[in-house]
This record gives sequence, structure tokens and C-alpha cells, in this order.
Amino acid sequence: MINYEGDLLEDDSLYLNVQNRGFSHADALTETIRILPGKICFWEEHYLRLMASMRILRMEIPMNFTMEFLEEEIFKTIEASQLSDKAILGELYVFVSASADQVQAKRQVSYIISLKEHTTPFYLHPDTEYKLDLYKDFYVQAGMLSGLSSVNKILNTIGRVYASENGYEDCILLNDEKNVVQTLKGNLFLINGKAIKTPPLSDGCKNGVIRKKIIELVRKTPEYELNEASISPFELQKADELFVSNIAEGIQSITHYRKATYKTEVAKNILGKLNAVARLS
Repeated sequence: MINYEGDLLEDDSLYLNVQNRGFSHADALTETIRILPGKICFWEEHYLRLMASMRILRMEIPMNFTMEFLEEEIFKTIEASQLSDKAILGELYVFVSASADQVQAKRQVSYIISLKEHTTPFYLHPDTEYKLDLYKDFYVQAGMLSGLSSVNKILNTIGRVYASENGYEDCILLNDEKNVVQTLKGNLFLINGKAIKTPPLSDGCKNGVIRKKIIELVRKTPEYELNEASISPFELQKADELFVSNIAEGIQSITHYRKATYKTEVAKNILGKLNAVARLS
């Protein structure tokens, strides 16, 4: 089932038209959330990120758009979809309400909640090959907008076509300064010894919820040192480990980049801590 403005619809229903600004202007945000039976993982972080993003895009935030209201709508959709005992990945879309106008005095919003069953209630570390390369056809323009989770994913789309055509699981994106930003699938972390490095938000990476939780975990762990700093592509082959973080998989270790191969020990250690935090969130 799909929740469209509080109405529960079959997932193959026709409920959008060409006037929808999410479709016609990519004037929409999306928040991917991981849901376990009875609770939404890191819900407060997701909600606060969504509110901050809506303010950046000058969307009018309805008075009833509280954490409690949206949580209730999500669980209403879960119950109607008969997924209450399942692990779920949900998508919460917020978009400016239907209008063909390029500029609106009032940017009132609508929302959609969609769900799909997820594979496991806990994050697992797959011991499989994960190869990637640089994607250099187009670059991320670093700025406040590049950190938003919007529906404009054209760079990711054509990047994944490139990855598929060349036998890669993923690709690394660069910004206009030719620094590493993230991969197509999530935020990037580089490990050398006990030092863990990830690009800062000012370089154009997404403000991922799992990125934030990993940074918090590492900073509380005495054996590691976390540094948010620009990463040159030349640093990648010298790293001991590389891993990708996102809300769906948690942590995905990179095994091969060009001629380099990588370990996975630190990623597995952090993933264990992440699972513990997710259970308590």
C-alpha cells in the first residue's frame, strides 16, 4: 500500500499527474528509512534532516508535520500493507503540491509513504567482492544543495549505467575540485591504521544519517581517530580499507579499486557497534 496525503492506495494506483512539481521540476525530497517491527531506526535523525532540508528548499512546513504525526502515518501504512512483523525499507517523499508554476508564493507540500520488505532486521557484512572505479564524466557541484536527499538522482542514474557497463558494483564521485565526494550508493570512509577519514559536507557529500552515526561512534571509540577532511583520489590506493555507508546496508566494504585490494576488519568492527546503536535507537 501507498500512503498519499493520509489516504491508503494500492501501490499500482494512478495518483500523480503532470502538474506534480516533484515530477516536472524535481522539487521534492526523499528520506529512506529503515523500520523494524514496532520502531523506526534513527527516526529523530531522519525527521530533523527532513525538516532542515525542507527549510533550505523554502518549503512551507505544515503545523501537523510533527515527528508523531509522520510516525503514525508510517505505521498506519505498515499495518495496511500487512508488514507489521517484517523488516522494512520505507521511502518518505515530500514535494511541493501540484502546480505548473515555476515560482509559487506559498510552497505548500504533500507527502507519499511507500514501503518494501527488507532482507534482514540487522545489518550484515557481505563477504563478497565489491569493485569500483572513479566516475569522471560528470562532477558533483559542491554546495548546500548537493547535500540534500532530493529526487534529482540523474548523476547517480547515469553513473550506475557506467558501473554496470564496466563490471563495477559502484563508482566514486568527484566534485568540481576533483576531490572524492562519495560513491553512487553512499558516503565513503577511508581507513589507514587507526585513522578514519571521510569527506566533509562542504565537499558536496550527502548528509547521510548512517554517516552521522558512524562519525559519532568512531569519536567515542578511543582506538580510532576520525577526521572530516577532503580526500584526493591519489589517497584511495594507499588506504588499508575503504567502505560505503547507507541506510539500507549499513556498511559495505570495498574490496577492489583499480590495482588495490583492501582489508575489512575495521568495517566489521564498526558495523557491530552500529547494530547495537540501531537496536537502542
